[in-house]
Amino acid sequence: MKRGITTKTPKQAVTHSCPRKNDCLAWKSNALQATGHKNGQKSNRDQQQTATEDADPRDNSPEEALSYLQKAKDRTPPKNEVLQKHLVTVEKIAQERGLAPEELDILLKIALSGKFAEVVSTRLLKNLVPTSAIMEDSVVSAVSWLCVAKCSRGTQVLFLKWLIAMFDFIDQKEQVNALYGFFFSFLQVEKLFPFACHVLYLLTRKKNVKPFRVRRLLDLQAKIGAEPPLQALLLLYKNFCPEMVSVTLPTNTKVQFKNSENLWKTAISNIKRRLYGAPLASQPNLTDAACPRSRKRKWNNKLVLPACSARSNCSPASKKTSPVDLIGHDDTFPVERLQTFPQLLENIHCLELPSQIGSVLANPLLLHYVNCVSDDSVYRRMYHWMGQTLREECPWHKVENQPFEQEFKDFLRKIFEAECFLQEGFSCCEEFLYRSLPFWDGCSCRSQVLQLMSWIPLSAFSEMKSYLFRPLAQLFFSSSLYFKCSVLESLRELLLNWLNWHIIQTDTTTKSNVDLLNTTLSGLVSSMADLIHFVGWLSTVALRLENNSAFLMHFILDFYEIVSDMYLKYNFPLVVMPPAGIFYTALLSIDSVNLDHLCYIMYRYRANLIAAKQNQQTKKTVLQFKFSSQTCQEYNQYITAMVGCLWTSNVFQKDFHHQGIRMDPEVLERTRVKGYRKSFNIVYHPALTGYAKLFLQEARPEDRIPNFQLIQGRRWEWYQEYLYAQELQGLKLFIESSIHRASQASQTQTNK
Repeated sequence: MKRGITTKTPKQAVTHSCPRKNDCLAWKSNALQATGHKNGQKSNRDQQQTATEDADPRDNSPEEALSYLQKAKDRTPPKNEVLQKHLVTVEKIAQERGLAPEELDILLKIALSGKFAEVVSTRLLKNLVPTSAIMEDSVVSAVSWLCVAKCSRGTQVLFLKWLIAMFDFIDQKEQVNALYGFFFSFLQVEKLFPFACHVLYLLTRKKNVKPFRVRRLLDLQAKIGAEPPLQALLLLYKNFCPEMVSVTLPTNTKVQFKNSENLWKTAISNIKRRLYGAPLASQPNLTDAACPRSRKRKWNNKLVLPACSARSNCSPASKKTSPVDLIGHDDTFPVERLQTFPQLLENIHCLELPSQIGSVLANPLLLHYVNCVSDDSVYRRMYHWMGQTLREECPWHKVENQPFEQEFKDFLRKIFEAECFLQEGFSCCEEFLYRSLPFWDGCSCRSQVLQLMSWIPLSAFSEMKSYLFRPLAQLFFSSSLYFKCSVLESLRELLLNWLNWHIIQTDTTTKSNVDLLNTTLSGLVSSMADLIHFVGWLSTVALRLENNSAFLMHFILDFYEIVSDMYLKYNFPLVVMPPAGIFYTALLSIDSVNLDHLCYIMYRYRANLIAAKQNQQTKKTVLQFKFSSQTCQEYNQYITAMVGCLWTSNVFQKDFHHQGIRMDPEVLERTRVKGYRKSFNIVYHPALTGYAKLFLQEARPEDRIPNFQLIQGRRWEWYQEYLYAQELQGLKLFIESSIHRASQASQTQTNK
C-alpha cells in the first residue's frame, strides 16, 4: 500500500508543480494520436476508393450484377460499395446497349419488390431501357408487385411513368388489358391519379367501359373538378358508349397528359443512333416485332404493324393459358393476321386496332376499317397520337429536331396518303398548321406542308384567314415563283376537296333534312366565296410581282377552271368571276396555251350561268341558286371585251369594264401604230401570230414575207379551221358558243 502511494505521489507533484506545461504536453499528445487516427482512416478510405475506381464496371458481367441484386439481403444500405459497383454496371449496360427482355424482367421485379431503399429502386427504374420488346408477363408481374404495396409511393409513380413511356414496346397487351381493374383502382390515390388516367386512356377498349366505372369517374369529377386527364378519359368513355355518359364534355379541348417519357427518350435515342446511325428514317426496326424505333414513344415513322410475337394468338395451338387469361376477355381477331380484304369483311365485327395506332396510316385494310366503322374513339386515338407527334417532332418548333427533318417528311407524307385514301382531312393536322405556319420558313418540308394544307377540313373562313392565310400570304409574296405556284396548286386542291365533300353531302341528303342542308350550305357558300376571292387577290398581286409570268398564269387559270364549272360539275350554287387583273392579263398574254385556257374557262362560265338561270326560273333544283346581277354584268363585260379583241377588232371602243383596255381614238392615234384596231384579233394577237405565219407558209409557200392582210374572207375561215387543228380546243368552243355568225359580217367589213 505504501508502494502504491509512493507511485502515485510523484504524478500529483508534477501536476501541481507545472500545470501549464502539463496541459501543453497533454494537448500535443492527444493531437498526435488524433492526427494519426485520422490519417489512418483517410489512408484506408483512399485505398478503398482506389480499389473501387480500379475495378471497372465493364469488368463485371451483367450476369454477376443481376445475380448479386437478386441474392443481396433485404434493406442493404444504399451506400454499400459492392451494391454501388453493381448498380453502376447495370447503368452502363442499360445506357450502352439496352437491356434484354429477360434482364429487364429481373430488374423490374427487384425495383418494385421493396428489397432496396427507394433511391436504389429509382436508379433501377430510370435505367430500364429496353433493347427490343418488353415481355407482357414482365408488366403483369410488375403490377402484381405494385398491388402488394411493398414499394414506396414515389416508386409507384415512377413505374407508371415508365409504363406510359414504354407502352409501345410491350409485345402484346391482352393480359395487360385484363388488369384494367387494377389500374382503375389507382385513381383513388392522389399521386397516382394523373398517371393512372393516362394508362387507362391507352388501354381502354369498348369492353372496358362499364356503368360502375362511369359512375366512379363522375364521382371523381364532382369531387376534384374537371381535371384534364379525367376529362380525357371520360370523353373516351363517351365515344365508346355515349348512352352511359350523359354529362356534356368539351369535345374541342385537346387531350393533354403530362409528358412522362423525358427520363428515357434520350437513352433510347442514343441506343438507336449508335446501333443504326442517322438518319433515323433509314434505320431498321430494333426487332422483328417492329417496335417503335424512333426517339419518342409514339414516333413510329415506318408505321408498320407489330409482327406476331410469341405471345400473340397467331397460332392457337401455341397460345398458353396463363392465370391472367382466366379473368377472360372478348375474342378478337388480331390485326397481324389481317392480310386480305375478305378477311376484313369476315372479322370486321371483332377486329381490334393495334396499340400502335400510327400503323393504321400505312395499312390500306385498316384504313378501310376506319372508314367503315362509326366509332369516334378510333379517330380520337389517331388525333391524339398524331397531334402529339406533330407538336413534338416539328423541326421548326424545336432546334433539336432539325437533324431528323427527313423522318418528319416521311411522316407527313404518310398522313397525306391516308387523308387521300379516306378522302377526309384530319382536324389535328389543321390545328398543327394553324399553330406552326406563323413560324414556318417556307422551306422546311415545303411540299408536305402544302399537301396537308389541301386537306384542311371545311370551316369558317374568318378563322382560316387569321390563323392560316395571313401568315401564308406573307410567305407567298416574299418567296420565289415556284413557291407561289406550289401554294396556288395547294389552294386549288383545297377547293376541289371542299367541292367533293359537298357532292357527297348532297348525294346522301334526303327530303327530310333538306332544310338542314340549306342551312349548312349557306355557310359553305360563304367560305367558298371568301376562299376564291382570297386566291384572286393573291394571284393579282403575284402577277405584278412576277412580271405577268406565263408559268404562274398557268396555275392561276387551273384554279379558275374549277371555279368556272362549280354549278354544273359539282352542283354548287356559286359563280365567281376572276378579277380584272387576271382576266385581262390572260387575254393579252403572249402565250397561246394561256389564251386558249382562258377561252375554255369563259365557255364554261357561259354554260354554268345559262344552266343556273334556267333552273332558277323553272325551280327544278332543291338547292336554289341566286346569283347576283353584278356577276352577270361582269361576265357580259368580259365577253364583250373578248369578242371585240379576238373577233370584231373593236375592243378599244367596246370594252366598258372600269379596269378594261378601252381607249380614246385620239390616244390611239398618237401611238402611230398602223391598224391598231386589229392588233389583238386571232390573226394579229401576239399569242397567235406564230400560227398565222405557219398558215401562210402552207397556203402561199412562194411568199418569202408573210402578209397577214391576206387572211380574210374565205382564208379567214380556213385559218380558223387551221387553229382548231392545232389543239386550240378552248378557242374553238369559245368562238362556236359566244360568237354568232351575224358577227362575221361586221368582222369581214372591218378587215376590208
